[in-house]
Amino acid sequence: MKDERIAIIDCGTNTFHLLIADIKNHESTIVYQDKSVVRIGQGGISFGKINKDASDRAVSALQNFSTIIRQHDIHRVYAYATSAFRSAANGTELTQRIARETGIHITIIDGRREAELIYSGVTYALNDLKETALVVDIGGGSVEFIIGKGNDILWKESFEIGGQRLIDLFYATDPITQQSAEELQNFLDVRLGALRKAVDEHNPGILVGSSGSFETLSEMYTAGTISSNGDGGELPLTKDAFYDLLEKLLSLPREERLKIPGMVEMRVDMIVVASLLIDYLIQKFNLEIIRVSKYALKEGVLSRLQRGKL
Repeated sequence: MKDERIAIIDCGTNTFHLLIADIKNHESTIVYQDKSVVRIGQGGISFGKINKDASDRAVSALQNFSTIIRQHDIHRVYAYATSAFRSAANGTELTQRIARETGIHITIIDGRREAELIYSGVTYALNDLKETALVVDIGGGSVEFIIGKGNDILWKESFEIGGQRLIDLFYATDPITQQSAEELQNFLDVRLGALRKAVDEHNPGILVGSSGSFETLSEMYTAGTISSNGDGGELPLTKDAFYDLLEKLLSLPREERLKIPGMVEMRVDMIVVASLLIDYLIQKFNLEIIRVSKYALKEGVLSRLQRGKL
């Protein structure tokens, strides 16, 4: 693509992200990033709608992004919405309201396209990823699974089993009960048959988590002790560290989880069900190595734009 300044917006179920970058000679420089905790799936995602309060939060966040975009002399805006929008009966209606009130035109993408863009972000971050890997992105509405090797996607799928949906189904008491945790993992066993078949076929040896809950787990692991790798795209997390954290997350009430160094309030509940999903994957597929990508969908879009392959 020609040299220009672009903005990328990722309207996720929990958080809206804005990335502004200059693209020149097939290379990019990020000049601004921002995010807004919107929780668009809260109170409605399990009922197939986006409620009014969540819609108002979405519009407010994007009005703020629109102001920032105008200040940065943007040539083009690439705005995408994912699970909460595509599964809600009023998702398209909300994108129309957003266009009217903010001037931002959002494209609702399907889960497989979302998976492709996430994988592009992950390989942008982990450019040494040569072995076959199971990549997982745990969103609030959906979870994307990609089996890939290097730059090649071998299998991809999106499942509507994201963190907010799992909370609505299984997180009735805090801390989560052992019975609820077992019911959640039994639910995953039923829903993820296609993933098991794909893993049997391609035999990934490594689990790669992208952003979101994985980033928070890494921040909890490194809090005050280990460098988080500066501005690089990879964050540290070991399997042993994950299980130390899982024990705390399952046993502590909300107010005590909030005190864990590295924890952020917006993920204090969702990280419990997300960690149970990660545990399921590690145990079910005998995965010994965990790597964490700081990059996901928006960086995947950026990577493709700078290569002229969006």
